[in-house]
Amino acid sequence: MAAALSSTMASAATRTSPRRQIIHFGQFRQRQLATTAAATAGAGGAKTGVLMLNMGGPRTADDVEMFLRRLFEDRDIIKLPFQSWLGPLIAKRRTPSIIEKYNEIGGGSPIYDWTKKQGDLLCRKLDAISPSTGPHKAYIGFRYAAPLTEDTLQQMEADGVKRCVAFSQYPQYSCTTSGSSMSAIAQHFTKNNPTTMEWGFIDRWGTHPGLIRTFADNIRKTLQENFPDESKRKKVVLLFSAHSVPQYVMDRGDTYPSEIGATVQLVMQELGFSHPYRLVWQSKVGPLPWLKPGTEETIKVMVKRGHRNLMLIPIAFVNEHIETLHELDIEYAEELGKECGAEKIARCPTPNDHPAFIDAMADIVSKHLSQGPRVSPQLLMRCPECTNANCAKQKAWIGKITRSGSMPGNEQHQ
Repeated sequence: MAAALSSTMASAATRTSPRRQIIHFGQFRQRQLATTAAATAGAGGAKTGVLMLNMGGPRTADDVEMFLRRLFEDRDIIKLPFQSWLGPLIAKRRTPSIIEKYNEIGGGSPIYDWTKKQGDLLCRKLDAISPSTGPHKAYIGFRYAAPLTEDTLQQMEADGVKRCVAFSQYPQYSCTTSGSSMSAIAQHFTKNNPTTMEWGFIDRWGTHPGLIRTFADNIRKTLQENFPDESKRKKVVLLFSAHSVPQYVMDRGDTYPSEIGATVQLVMQELGFSHPYRLVWQSKVGPLPWLKPGTEETIKVMVKRGHRNLMLIPIAFVNEHIETLHELDIEYAEELGKECGAEKIARCPTPNDHPAFIDAMADIVSKHLSQGPRVSPQLLMRCPECTNANCAKQKAWIGKITRSGSMPGNEQHQ
């Protein structure tokens, strides 16, 4: 999302290259449904479907404009004036430059391939450790790219899945990410036929021991590989970089920064607080205040103060995509590092298919299935100053579908 959103407000008024990717919506929709079918082929007979929720990413250049359009039209993630008009305009003007960024990392986002691999490994593990709830099948539900959440839900119903576990692939909850995906589910079934599946929701898991061990193990390995000199390795500053969010989101009570902080604290505890560290925020968009300090600004300051060996750790992401492969690797570690005179800026990999990470996901889902709860009380409660009617409706629907009841205020839809 970093590359997609960066300099958004400025880009809205700036002319871009005449190179355009012209997309026929009907053809795009056909390709989406085909992708969804391929992603869920062979799913017949699955008793439990694990719905892997994430924002997704364009797999080819032809997919970029529609991806951006959906992103800029989603008011859960970014609010624009005259959004139904301005969102598509920004998407169209940003498309050529975003295509160039994707070309630099191989031509498209690898997030689908990583999510599919993670889901397949997860369900293989679940079949072994929880046969009573199997067979299990991983489904992918992306917010802005194929396979879209809505299309995947249709496929799951058609496949006769008995139980669905909506498993957010954002370990730390935010209304702008996990919340948006949950709203997409609620809106789909509110507008269409009621669901026939039994539902459970896993909305946050940023403190799970397996996730913490995965990050700690990757950090240790990256330190050893990139800083063989022990005297330098001990002085490396660890910069835990998470996607930033607008300050107005925090002001209404979003739990995201505290959950990110909890993950960072536990990772450092696992490492024995071996290195100096800071939590920083990447991918700021536009002129409004966002969470600080920014990753880019922090790198500049650290190097200026003499900390010339740094490591970037994408603490909020579970697989590689443009925000790690381009923003962190190319824009920060390579280009910014050279510009400001850093000696070495390493980057820790995301969990991807790390065995401890797959085990962690399997543990989370299996315990959810065997012990519950079907939904956490946190997911059912709105932020103190939330005024988003869709959020209220989402939480009311989830409370009803899980027979958990609705918390005060959700039924008011205010």
